[in-house]
Amino acid sequence: MVILCSDGYYFCSKLRNYAQLLWYFCGYMKQLKGKDLRRAHRIYLVLAALFICSLVVSNLIFQKFFFWNPFGWFQFEISVGLLPYPITFLITDLVSEIYGRRKANDLVLAGIFASIFSLAIIYVAGIAPATSFSVIQDDLFEKVFGAATLAVIASMTAYLFAQFVDIQIYHFWKRLTKGKMLWLRNNMSTFFSQFVDTMSVLVLLCYGNIIAWEKFWPLLGAGFLFKVLVAIIDTPLLYAGVYGFRKLFDLEQAQEIQID
Repeated sequence: MVILCSDGYYFCSKLRNYAQLLWYFCGYMKQLKGKDLRRAHRIYLVLAALFICSLVVSNLIFQKFFFWNPFGWFQFEISVGLLPYPITFLITDLVSEIYGRRKANDLVLAGIFASIFSLAIIYVAGIAPATSFSVIQDDLFEKVFGAATLAVIASMTAYLFAQFVDIQIYHFWKRLTKGKMLWLRNNMSTFFSQFVDTMSVLVLLCYGNIIAWEKFWPLLGAGFLFKVLVAIIDTPLLYAGVYGFRKLFDLEQAQEIQID
């Protein structure tokens, strides 16, 4: 039957799209029940806790910088805040692979909320006057945590953008490779998003006079190179995590878990 009116054509097109969507979910989404569903929820909560903890801690400790010379010919000058940061990208890639894009986006939003809440706690703690016997006096507290406000704002702005970019690129490569070549989508998404994140944070911190502008390019190069090396190192960890999930929940290649 041929429907000549534009509304009928639109209706048929919508039906075709819904049929394709149904085929996708039937082939690539797995509905868990009972014990498996509870287990999947618990694992997701553990991953979310690790993600949020790593993100909040990285914002609190960023003012300390250290030297690292693993190759003997190139010395990194990077913030200790970068140490837990790559863990967040590993977790979002793992959640994207197993739980899907929406649950990965939920994770990022939860991390942003946790950062804002931690900032509010720091602000209240900062305005509370210290007693005479307090080990940490107001000036020392302000010196350690005073820059946290701008740091968290800068980190949240850059991180929100970078993580959503990471998730979008990850799923683009997942669709393009039909669930194969996990190493490619892991590294391609992380490399680009980490560069965006590093550059954005440094621009905001330098603009706020927390870091001198002459340190911008050295810190950008060292920070990005450090994140690239960590992304390459954590690829086997992602493979191990994905393999464990597939064995635990009997998942096919590229198949995702539906937990709600």
